[in-house]
Amino acid sequence: MASDDLLTLEEVLEKYSGGPQTGVFTDGSSVPNPGPGGWGAVYVADGELIDQAYGVDSDTTNNRMEYTALIQACDLVPLGTPVTLYSDSNLAVQSMNDWAHGWKRRGWKRKTGPIQNLELVKELFFKLQGRPELTLEWIRAHDGSVWNEYADSLANAWRREEL
Repeated sequence: MASDDLLTLEEVLEKYSGGPQTGVFTDGSSVPNPGPGGWGAVYVADGELIDQAYGVDSDTTNNRMEYTALIQACDLVPLGTPVTLYSDSNLAVQSMNDWAHGWKRRGWKRKTGPIQNLELVKELFFKLQGRPELTLEWIRAHDGSVWNEYADSLANAWRREEL
């Protein structure tokens, strides 16, 4: 079996079973950071896979991939369908849930300097503003949540020969 960060999707489903069984789970990675990276998003309902998406970038950071995964996750959910988006990126979740409204009021500025990855932050913020049926929650990374591990596997698919 592959190391835990390089498990195939099939291996993830065999190894893990815990965590929420409904939602959209996202992850991003970059190895090294910065360097090449990938993102993944998986939409499940009652433990059944509904849709998934993933991608790669040859020159990126883990945070850019985390935001990209969340942006893409919004598009997996039909309009008007209430669902929770789960991310193990505390930065991305706090950016959207706690800080972005204040940044917008201040003209997209922070008190302590520029906002990193501003174009992605704004894209995700406005996407979420247009989709009030979507909520965003933090989920602990690598704690056995099957769908979070699955999203991690999608985000790292570019590092393996098989999905």
